[in-house]
This record gives sequence, structure tokens and C-alpha cells, in this order.
Amino acid sequence: MKIDILAFGAHPDDVELSCSGTLARYKAQGKSIGIIDLTKGELGTRGTIDTRHQEATDAAIILDLSVRENLDLGDGWFDLSKENKLAVVKVIRKYQPTIVLANAIRDRHPDHSKGAQLLKDAFFLSGLSKIETSYDGKSQEAYRPDYLFHYIQSNFITPDFIVDITGFMETKLKSVRAYKTQFFNPDSSEPETYISSKRFTEFIEARSREMGAAINCDFGEGFTYSTPLPYDLNSLL
Repeated sequence: MKIDILAFGAHPDDVELSCSGTLARYKAQGKSIGIIDLTKGELGTRGTIDTRHQEATDAAIILDLSVRENLDLGDGWFDLSKENKLAVVKVIRKYQPTIVLANAIRDRHPDHSKGAQLLKDAFFLSGLSKIETSYDGKSQEAYRPDYLFHYIQSNFITPDFIVDITGFMETKLKSVRAYKTQFFNPDSSEPETYISSKRFTEFIEARSREMGAAINCDFGEGFTYSTPLPYDLNSLL
């Protein structure tokens, strides 16, 4: 299966919070989209591995993903090892995306910047023919996507470009709300965290409004790039 846009997140919900509006926009244009979670988010204060798995499944239905996989590299503990890079290389070669989206290059959670670097390394390595990998008992061909972009998370980073997600903001918010144990819920008895506060939920919408205002639209999502930008963003796919 070839996927047009494959988004990677260190944790289930990273992609939904940061670039699900972009995924929804391109899905509406007939492009195939998918999410690869690097970990199960098992160190999260609220919820369990089982509830997070179900929430990720619910969000995948809302976004109408073609694929969602979890590499289970270890929440909080994954590193830039050869083993982890090869795990990502195998997925890139399996789905052969045109565009890869990855975690923010720096952020408050250390897994986010590690995820960004892991994808940057694997993105390059996936194109080297002397790195041999296999899937389902068959050898994989070398493949490097055309573009690697990093979405923006909690910490503000000046974007290199912004995607207009006006018309897809409600889909984005629905996918975020699928994570019922993680975000604001006045009926929850679990400990309050940075992301479970009402203020954080309001911040997600405010950030999208801020990005939208920068390009004269209602809502937007910002990205930085590791690969050169094309002259016309509309020609990405």
C-alpha cells in the first residue's frame, strides 16, 4: 500500500493535536493518509495502554486513516539506536509515502525532539540501497520520500510554511476529543496534568487561529522543513 502522507508521532495523540487538520484537508482531496505512533504512550499519567489504544483507534476512524500502526519503541526510553532507525526505515519502505510529517524539532517533552531526529535519520537511511530490510518475508527496495516536514507542538516555533485548515478544524478537534482520558473532562477523577486542563484545550484552538491569522484564514497548522520546499505548496502531491 502506498500512502500519500504518513505522519509519525512519538505518542498517540501527537499527530491529532498538531497536524490532523492538514491530514483531513488532503484526505478530502482524495489523498491517502496514515499515522505511525512510535510508542504506546504508556507513561502517561492518565488512562492506560488499553484506553489509549482504543482512543487512537477511535481517532483513526474520525480521520478516516488508511493505516495506523504502533512501533512500541518505549515511551520515555526510546533512543536513536540502529534498531529503532531500522524499524522506521521498514515502515517508510512499506508505505512509500510522498510526504512524511514528524514531531517538532524541539519541544517540552524530550520524546518529541527525539522523535524528530529519529525520523530525520531514518528518512535519509531509507534511501540507501545497501541497508537491507525485509517485510513479511520479502526484501524491501530502498525508498526515500520526497519531503520531510516537522509539525509544531507545545513550544512555539516560527513556521516555514502554514497549511490552511479552515473547514477542517472541527474534524481536528473531534480527533483530539477521542482521547477522553487525556484531555479536559470535568467528570474525570484522575490527576490533572498539563494537557488535561481546560486551558490546554483552549490553547489548541488558539494556536490554530494564530497560525491561520498569519496567512489570512481562520485556522492553520504550521510546519518546519528538513527537505527543501517546492516552489508551489499546492504541488506537493
